[in-house]
Amino acid sequence: MALQQAQAWLDAANLPAGAVRTDNPPASFTSYTGWPCGPVEELEAFWVIPDTTVRDTANWLIENPTADLITTAIGPVTDDWGPVDSAIVGYIPAPDAQEGIVYTIAKTNDGVAVRAEIAAQTELATCPPLPDGGMYGAPGQG
Repeated sequence: MALQQAQAWLDAANLPAGAVRTDNPPASFTSYTGWPCGPVEELEAFWVIPDTTVRDTANWLIENPTADLITTAIGPVTDDWGPVDSAIVGYIPAPDAQEGIVYTIAKTNDGVAVRAEIAAQTELATCPPLPDGGMYGAPGQG
């Protein structure tokens, strides 16, 4: 069931016009999403998008959710950030969920590369308690 959910989210992935899916990582992605609750079924996918920027791609992803997922982004990527070489945009199925999709956007020589990390919890998934009433951050928020 979880693998089917992860695959459904991947199949519904919504990327900007011109995005081309690739089987291999088209850039060096140096961060990874840690899914704290589990077990989960995970998938990964990659795209390249020529002639665009990290800022424009991240903002497009924020404004155009995948499936019925809700973004975990706090706000748009703005010019106030200065030069942007990478960005992360997360999506979850419900508030406080620890599953969904995290897109990582990386600058390339001719546009951007996008990685989707997708995780869907199994029926046996649990979240380890955090000390002192701590809370998990939303996927895609670091």
